[in-house]
Amino acid sequence: MKGMKTNKSYSKRLKFTKNGKIFSRKPGFNHFNAKQSRATQLAGRKGRKFRIKNKPKSHLLPFS
Repeated sequence: MKGMKTNKSYSKRLKFTKNGKIFSRKPGFNHFNAKQSRATQLAGRKGRKFRIKNKPKSHLLPFS
C-alpha cells in the first residue's frame, strides 16, 4: 500500500505542542558556540513560533 510519507528531514527541525502549535529552532546554532557569549548561546536554545500554510504542511507533514 503506497501513500504519502512524512518528510523526515523537515519534521526533525520542528516540535509540535499538544495544542497544535509548531516551534522551530533558530538558525545558526549548530556548532562552534564556544566563542559566543553565554547569553547568545542560551538564546539559540529557545524555539520560535513557526508559521506554515496548510498546503506545504500537508505535503511535508501529512500525519501531524
